[in-house]
Amino acid sequence: MWFVMAVRRGTAVAGVLAVLAVAGLTAMAGCSSDDGGTASVTGSGEQATTETGASTDGSGGGDGDGASQAGQYLDYSPELVASTPGEKLLFFHASWCSQCVELEDDIEASGVPDGVTVFKVDYDSNQDLRRKYGVTIQTTMVKVGDGGKKLDSYVAYEDPTFDSVSAALLK
Repeated sequence: MWFVMAVRRGTAVAGVLAVLAVAGLTAMAGCSSDDGGTASVTGSGEQATTETGASTDGSGGGDGDGASQAGQYLDYSPELVASTPGEKLLFFHASWCSQCVELEDDIEASGVPDGVTVFKVDYDSNQDLRRKYGVTIQTTMVKVGDGGKKLDSYVAYEDPTFDSVSAALLK
């Protein structure tokens, strides 16, 4: 089991690094989003597809709020949260929690909306992070800003669906 977790974590990080490298090379080559500045990386069962819409002229993607990024569901790391653009949700997950498993299955089945990244945080091993954000129960989603500041939170224990999370946090 620990090997699978390590491989999944490594695959997600490697995928993100590959996407960042491709995006950087595309920007250095002077390509805009109209020139096919899209990179897609998927790992074994992990949803790690990223679309870069950055252009070198600063116009960004087509929706007016910067680059459009496909929704992602990734394992938590502070560095990855800090370097990821868009809306960020920390999902405090416990493998022994049936509601967490149900919510994770729903996230994987329905996908994450464009511009949103959900980071799976191990509830048991991240006690300092739980204290920082006031998390006292698994299935808690915490919306954080670019600096890691808590913007909002929602407990999906009674309704472990991504629709309920979206309605509460992605207004």
